[in-house]
Amino acid sequence: MIKNSSSPSRSTLDAMINQSVAILCDGNNIERSIHDISKNQNTMIDFDKVIPRLLNGRGLNRLLYFREGKSISSKFAERLHENYYGSVIACHKSADIPLTIKATQLASKVDTIIIMSGDSDYIDLVDHLKGEGVRVEIAAVKKTAAQALIDEADYFYEITKEDWFVYKAPRPYLGKK
Repeated sequence: MIKNSSSPSRSTLDAMINQSVAILCDGNNIERSIHDISKNQNTMIDFDKVIPRLLNGRGLNRLLYFREGKSISSKFAERLHENYYGSVIACHKSADIPLTIKATQLASKVDTIIIMSGDSDYIDLVDHLKGEGVRVEIAAVKKTAAQALIDEADYFYEITKEDWFVYKAPRPYLGKK
């Protein structure tokens, strides 16, 4: 095959990717996975590393962090909002149902939904969203993620130890001795 020197090769073509992406994070699932692997309850996901990698040049439409149980740091919620216009959604019990409801509501508004969770409870949601024409990607710690969920998704991003950090709580002020 002879290449036409006037036409650019595939590797030099620039394609404009114009996709709208919603990232829905099951906070308890991701936190539990990271804590299990790191063996440290103060380990947290570094959204400043993860979000750009997940978006890969696409536009962020929504970032929602679903969290059940104990209250979440107001500083964390403020950072998500300031950096990504993200929101923290408190859940009465499990995040599965609120995340699923929000994903189905967003399906007609975005091209891609990234679910940050390895929970097999989301397999039916992934199947439903794909049936609606939405690209569905999963971001999770592979060791704790359900293989069936990974297989059902259009793409899988592995969250690794490079994607988290250990939060060091400030020492309490004890006053002068």
